[in-house]
Amino acid sequence: MAKNEQVCIDQCRFQPETKQLEIKGWALALDSKEVPTLDIHSGNVVSEKIEWYPRSDVAAAHKTSASLKMGFDITIEAVNPAEKVSLAFHFGEHTINESYVPNENIAKEPKQPSQMHALYGKARKGLGYLKRNGLKNTLRRIRLEQDKQSDESYQQWIAENENWNVDTIKAEIEAFDYQPVISILMPVYNVEEKWLAKCIESVQNQFYPNWELCMADDHSTDVSVRPLLEKYAAKDSRIKIVFRSENGHISKATNSALEIATGEFVALLDNDDELAPIALYEVVKFLNKNADLDLIYSDEDKIDMAGKRFDPAFKPDWSPDLLLGTNYISHLGVYRRSIMEKIGGFRVGYEGSQDYDLVLRFTEQTSDERIAHIPQVLYYWRILPSSTAADQSTKSYAFDAGLKAVQAAIERRGIEATVNHAAGNGLYDVDYQVLSEELVSVIIPTRNGYDDVKRCVDSIIKKTTYPNYEIVMADNGSDQPEMHELYAKYQQQLGERFMVESIDIPFNYSRINNLAAKVAKGKYLLFLNNDTEVITPEWMTKMVSFAQLERIGCVGAKLYYPNNTIQHAGVILGMGGAAGHGHHTFPRGDFGYFGKLEINVDYLAVTAACLMIRAKDFAKIGGFNEELTVAFNDVDLCLKEYERGHNNVWLHGVELYHFESQSRGYENTPEKQARFEKETKYMEDTWTSYIENDPYYNPNLTRVGGDFSVRVGE
Repeated sequence: MAKNEQVCIDQCRFQPETKQLEIKGWALALDSKEVPTLDIHSGNVVSEKIEWYPRSDVAAAHKTSASLKMGFDITIEAVNPAEKVSLAFHFGEHTINESYVPNENIAKEPKQPSQMHALYGKARKGLGYLKRNGLKNTLRRIRLEQDKQSDESYQQWIAENENWNVDTIKAEIEAFDYQPVISILMPVYNVEEKWLAKCIESVQNQFYPNWELCMADDHSTDVSVRPLLEKYAAKDSRIKIVFRSENGHISKATNSALEIATGEFVALLDNDDELAPIALYEVVKFLNKNADLDLIYSDEDKIDMAGKRFDPAFKPDWSPDLLLGTNYISHLGVYRRSIMEKIGGFRVGYEGSQDYDLVLRFTEQTSDERIAHIPQVLYYWRILPSSTAADQSTKSYAFDAGLKAVQAAIERRGIEATVNHAAGNGLYDVDYQVLSEELVSVIIPTRNGYDDVKRCVDSIIKKTTYPNYEIVMADNGSDQPEMHELYAKYQQQLGERFMVESIDIPFNYSRINNLAAKVAKGKYLLFLNNDTEVITPEWMTKMVSFAQLERIGCVGAKLYYPNNTIQHAGVILGMGGAAGHGHHTFPRGDFGYFGKLEINVDYLAVTAACLMIRAKDFAKIGGFNEELTVAFNDVDLCLKEYERGHNNVWLHGVELYHFESQSRGYENTPEKQARFEKETKYMEDTWTSYIENDPYYNPNLTRVGGDFSVRVGE
């Protein structure tokens, strides 16, 4: 297959009773964005039906029109199910042939996984870059190696962290002052008997006994479902069932389960998944620490048909901007029932992303301090060939429903913004409208550095689409004549929008920026290193669109080294010492850990190499701490903003190159090393709690490097 032409088969099934082969997928020439024509060889075909339709997920990933019909749904009735059926996808002069034997495709997994699924949810360095460049053999080798390494690490993590002492746990449960009933809501529809049994038994195996399982059968046509449900209900009084008289799909079915729930809290469970034995115990343990909690969620993983667990999702604590980019809360989610009923439960019309719509509406009815995250894997998401977990691309309607849910949330909140699919399944990009184009003061410290400054300022002037900005050069004693000539050129070009503030003092990054901020006239201050270069024209507009929101503190950018690997994508406290960068050196185009490189993400801190903050907030917290002359001054600033109740956010769409350390040099002298140790001690003394536990990171992920790998042996 030519590297710019792709045919992805998402689903292939044979229905024996009708002799029909059903094939779903998409096809696209990635360079020309052309859709092929399709021929079905008729030697073994009685009838055929081909429907082409838009695939918004594919369009987002490959930056094509959302209306382009590259998705296909093929139904073929075969003469002889044991003989081959051939398809030919014609891309101009080039043809891609696919062949299937119908009765060998009863439940066939995707022949070639879609690009989005191959990358979504993986913390794998380089996969996006390699796949997009057609290096399939290299990609396969790296994926296999990393799959093996990741799986081994996770199995080790399970062995290290899940040695539960049942007697101790049961004694602790008996001592709980607060033992609420938790109602587990489970819609049921035509699920295979063995998976349904495992699901129910995972509830019965809970260490915490004060639960009720509320199941709503959505008019299953599989005759084995009802007797199995009735058998379990007859043996356990905590199991309640409602049999719906007609099929209403998952939202209506879950609401039927909600109607028979009596618990103070409700938990959501799919009919083929499993709960960890400690799940409800851990939830109630949190409630005994804080009975006012309204929403509790946990980490989760996947479980295959053989019972092996893999691909854990280790999540951050409450992150409002991340939630608008993806439903990271997902499972296990436990909700206060009174609020669930107040908002009307699940909404029809959001099927496929009904949980996402629910959590967006639910969190609007509570507050940050009433939402808690349990950093333990309490939910196992079953992988079956037909499930969304197995192949995210099989249900593109679910991702359209997710977009609809986010857009509805934006409208409910009275925010002027549009929502688009981001570059991956289940990922969304909120584009806030700038309500007033207030002045932005771009503050650039420098001492000499002619080439750096010219590249930086030229890129701002040539590429920036935001119309209202000024540039303040914080000149720290430049003595090269060409610098003054360069300044004169910019002053002639920009007039009053370009000024030079002479700050001829011993180098102190914090003080230099603080003094420059005093002469800046902008409503927003944009601190920018002189060794940066703008890539995306909308960079400043996007930063203002977030900085204008009162709940936002510092706004950060996506910075690349010149070799197109990531220099900065958010700062994690406790990473490699006091603080470090996540996704460091990941290649440009990589999706990152569960898509975090392609959506906007809350972090405790972002780098001041490109940082925007409201001028009034900067003044309120006293600017940069001048005791921190070089290191950690930006982290300290961000933490002060966070403690004032502001979210610091990193924006994936604000892209610049950063030629790091070209101006100042490295920590390679005894004096610099001593200064760095002093500033590190300040951080350790002042921000101990965040270094020990960064709420936007997960304690089960490594602290050694920024690749989001599982933490074992540390």
